[in-house]
Amino acid sequence: MGLPMARNLLKAGHTVVGFNRSPEKVERFAADGGSGAGSIAEAVDGAEVVVTMLPDSPDVLAVYTGDQGILTSAAPGTLLIDASTIRPDVTVDLHHRATESGFRFLDAPVSGGEQGAVDGSLSIMCGGEQETFDAARAVLEAVGKTIVLVGGPGSGQTVKAANQLLVAGTIQLVAEALVFLDAHEVDLAPALEVLNGGLAGNTIMTRKGQSMLDGQFAPGFRVDLHHKDLGIYREAARDQGVFSPLGTAVTELMAALRRTGGGDLDHSALLQQVDALSGRSRWADR
Repeated sequence: MGLPMARNLLKAGHTVVGFNRSPEKVERFAADGGSGAGSIAEAVDGAEVVVTMLPDSPDVLAVYTGDQGILTSAAPGTLLIDASTIRPDVTVDLHHRATESGFRFLDAPVSGGEQGAVDGSLSIMCGGEQETFDAARAVLEAVGKTIVLVGGPGSGQTVKAANQLLVAGTIQLVAEALVFLDAHEVDLAPALEVLNGGLAGNTIMTRKGQSMLDGQFAPGFRVDLHHKDLGIYREAARDQGVFSPLGTAVTELMAALRRTGGGDLDHSALLQQVDALSGRSRWADR
């Protein structure tokens, strides 16, 4: 996600310095016209805005608060935007630490998948102060289309947790519907077309329907990451006493797919699991 987002910032006319723990990705970015850095401190030196996109809460904390991290290497007053998907409580704590150190901080997780990042059409849910959000808008508009301040610190991450619940639940229901239709020997492509044209229509059918029909599960968004995100949702739901039986079910289904070796597949591979549990083999590993 970070590489196509950085490319879109370049296209929008921003000067961008990139750093990644995988040097080959920095090299690819430099080949696109960006500048590569060899460390976090080098990347944020002189920056007006710092955008981070990292896998999980410990990674974000390490990058911001570790030795030679952003909070010790960037200049106070720098605008910090974290586009990662992490725990809301971790984000709130990071907001406080950044503010106490003289920074402006915005949590801004994104939705839209890898293709949305490439197209610059991401949905961005932001948490923080209105003034900080306004200052970040020019940068966010280079990578997204739907950009909304949803509340104070941590609110962006809370909305992203709800987003991940809805995405996983929708994939599971689409998967169950496809296996049901296949069991009744219905022609799946036209069935999916007519379903997507009615009240049941959804973005999962639009973007992933054909690849699911084809049994193509190369990762756009890996099961490992969605498993992590659903864990964030469940913990946040428990903290507030929210009853979420379907959320619990889809969390366990994603965990089962991961435990049985599907961690590196696209999350739409939930279809394979439904197929197998139904004693069928249309979408068996291929």
